[in-house]
Amino acid sequence: MANEISALPAGLGRNLTFGLLDAVGRAVVVGEYEDRPFPTEAELGQRYGVSRAVTREALKMLAAKGLLGARPKQGTFVNPQDQWSLFDTDVLRWLLDRKFSVGLLRQFNELRIGVEPQAAALAAKRARPVQVAAIAAGLQRMRDAENGQDDALEADIEFHVAIMRASGNPFYIQFRDIVTTALRSSIRFTNNIAGHTASIADHAAVHAAIARGDEAAAFSAMRKLIDDVLDLIEGSDQPTFADEQRA
Repeated sequence: MANEISALPAGLGRNLTFGLLDAVGRAVVVGEYEDRPFPTEAELGQRYGVSRAVTREALKMLAAKGLLGARPKQGTFVNPQDQWSLFDTDVLRWLLDRKFSVGLLRQFNELRIGVEPQAAALAAKRARPVQVAAIAAGLQRMRDAENGQDDALEADIEFHVAIMRASGNPFYIQFRDIVTTALRSSIRFTNNIAGHTASIADHAAVHAAIARGDEAAAFSAMRKLIDDVLDLIEGSDQPTFADEQRA
């Protein structure tokens, strides 16, 4: 484990606060402070070459994400992981950047089971023609990607996000940011295991069910997509969650 946090990228300008947020947040999540005290504001400012105001603002943002806490005479410290805001897209991105994140991918896809099949069913019930067309556009992008004419990852994400929007449920719609962030790692990982991109036929089945207004079929087709992902994760030879915790 490195003794020092990497320096901030040069030329951040007005984004110094967010650069520091990203650097320190990632360091916290990957465990750089498990065995040593969290630095003071002055130490962070000196290490990264930023002002006290920038440092203080970044630490406030990390505290709002549940990563840091502070007490009089004790100073700033790293909170236990169960206090982290796991639905915060920055925290999720840092978690997925950790080495051996297979356990987290499994847990995320277990969460997807509770959301996306129902979102697909709601889309079958409520989607307007323009929203069905957006889902179809995502599917077409996936087909184009199979022929090397588009980006497979971005196409897959567009398909899933279009379904969240078509659900008509504002809570599901806001979940799109979580889906987008986590799918970037999940899709890459599962595609590498499978040796190919996502099944076009299985995604087409979801679209077809939504297009014809078949709620039960849309639910089942989306559930199959996610179950297949979980099967790939469980069948991989990657470390388990227990292995990750011991690493």
